[in-house]
Amino acid sequence: MNTVATSLRIALVGNPNCGKTALFNRLTGAHQKVANYAGVTVERKEGRFVAPSGRVLQLLDLPGAYSLDAASPDEAITRDICEGRHPQEPAPDLIVCVADATNLRLHLRFVLELKRLGRPMVLALNMIDAANRRGIRVDVAALEAALGMPVVETVAVKQGGAAALVARLDAMPAPSAVPAGAPEGTTHRASGEHDDLHAQVRALLAATVTMPRATSATDDAIDAVVLHPVAGLAILAAVMFLIFQAVFSWAAPLQDAVSAAVAATGAWVGGLLASMPLLQSLVTDGIFAGLGTVLEFLPQILVLFLFILVLEESGYLPRAAFLLDKLMFKAGLTGRSFIPLLSSFACAIPGIMATRSIADPRDRLTTILVAPLMTCSARLPVYTLLIAAFIPRHAVLGVFNLQGVVLFTLYFAGIASALAVAWVIKRLRSDKSDHALIMELPSYRMPNPRDVAWGLWERAKIFLRRVGGILLALTVLLWFLSSFPAPPEGATQPPIDYSFAGHIGRWMTVVFAPIGFNWQICVALIPGLAAREVAVSSLATVYALSATGDGADAALGTAIAAQWSLATALSLLAWYVFAPQCMSTLAVIRRETNSWRNVWIAAGYLFGLAYLASFVTYQVARAMA
Repeated sequence: MNTVATSLRIALVGNPNCGKTALFNRLTGAHQKVANYAGVTVERKEGRFVAPSGRVLQLLDLPGAYSLDAASPDEAITRDICEGRHPQEPAPDLIVCVADATNLRLHLRFVLELKRLGRPMVLALNMIDAANRRGIRVDVAALEAALGMPVVETVAVKQGGAAALVARLDAMPAPSAVPAGAPEGTTHRASGEHDDLHAQVRALLAATVTMPRATSATDDAIDAVVLHPVAGLAILAAVMFLIFQAVFSWAAPLQDAVSAAVAATGAWVGGLLASMPLLQSLVTDGIFAGLGTVLEFLPQILVLFLFILVLEESGYLPRAAFLLDKLMFKAGLTGRSFIPLLSSFACAIPGIMATRSIADPRDRLTTILVAPLMTCSARLPVYTLLIAAFIPRHAVLGVFNLQGVVLFTLYFAGIASALAVAWVIKRLRSDKSDHALIMELPSYRMPNPRDVAWGLWERAKIFLRRVGGILLALTVLLWFLSSFPAPPEGATQPPIDYSFAGHIGRWMTVVFAPIGFNWQICVALIPGLAAREVAVSSLATVYALSATGDGADAALGTAIAAQWSLATALSLLAWYVFAPQCMSTLAVIRRETNSWRNVWIAAGYLFGLAYLASFVTYQVARAMA
């Protein structure tokens, strides 16, 4: 039997910002599976690739970790798998540790910790091209001899940049049991061992690495401006403002194309079903009026994700967190909360999951509770619908789009509200402690187009999966409630007025009339609890079914602009700044905090804020009309 051809199970590990995930994407391409470990929200990414010899290599991309002394659930998963103690994963045959060649002082410490586990290892010196440009020289042969493991140079972002690693892995012997005398790995290590690791790192650097200066001159020059307490904040504000302007401007042509395609497809399918009126109504008034409307907002969501991915890949996000630490600390948070909160602009779920990097449990809980106030992408369909219908496309100061300014204001309202709620929580718990922020600032680098494109594709699939799953079911359910029972003989109102949905909506207006919501809005709020995106599709379904004559073909924006007052539109915008989050977010809060009490606190205070803001907005807008 050819032992070299035996498949190999590899654990890919490394510190955050080492290029590990880029290397994983380079090796596995489309052959990836993403899921969560059972019982936790830590992501599990597995892929495979075939080496030149035909050998199948299974690759497990583990969460980034700084140490085997786990300070977060992510690091605990990585530690347990590397030590072979995770109940859901077999022990890896080989550990590939990825280290940033420009920052070996930090990364070699983790390499030495992993080496003590006694498992077969390979060290991948990533970003070796960037190290060479900075004049950093690594004596690979000497480092390999000193560590007693293979050391390979890689450039994960370049085509062929992982060829040497693949060749080394292809030549690795068949998997065998860890030697009986190998250490098991422990969760806690004595402080003397940490001191010993630091001493070993210093000795390795002195013997194998030549470095003209500790930091990059380019990084230092950029940081002098980007991290300036005044200029840095101005740059960050400008970047955020650019993002919100681009969400409207850049996505408009793509939105028009999607809208035209959906309309044409709906008309064609509806024509095929002309002989079956009930089925035609389901397809055109239900599915296409609902899901089609949501699909039109996919370009805007992808533009938002594009900016987040580029900022993350470039190394700017950790600096923004550092820059905002003092301000956020005054509000009861720390700079580490910035990245989870920024992630919540895309979706509160990954934002809440990202709080696992916050070691202090009080700061983590506060961040979880305020994350839903960030304006997630699911709100964008509602915002853009109402802004396009009620806010004119006027120029502001001859440069800015008024619609973009309004969107920026809504985003800013979410941010300001999150800081205010965090400040209140800090005062309620009488927290006067000081939390120091210690974090790594990675080198600046040009975002890799392949990784950015891959990230956008993954997020588009997640969005479309939601549309094809829960939104489809809710849209069909809402169509049923809006279509049955049929109106009685001699009815003069639109059929939906006599339906289940019409009755439910009118019952709800008792509560929501003081904030200007009509019964159609009330109907849309119900499925909107499952996913905010579905509120727009619900409105489209309700108005398609309630319209008569030529109004049945009118665009949703035109319909609501004709039937709603400006005060009602502003009230609904205010509602969605604070609206109670979707059920998925509540479930993640439950899983992350292991507490139903925290779920009820989050849902209760968000509903209260939403109702109060809508009430004040509606009454003031009516008074000024």
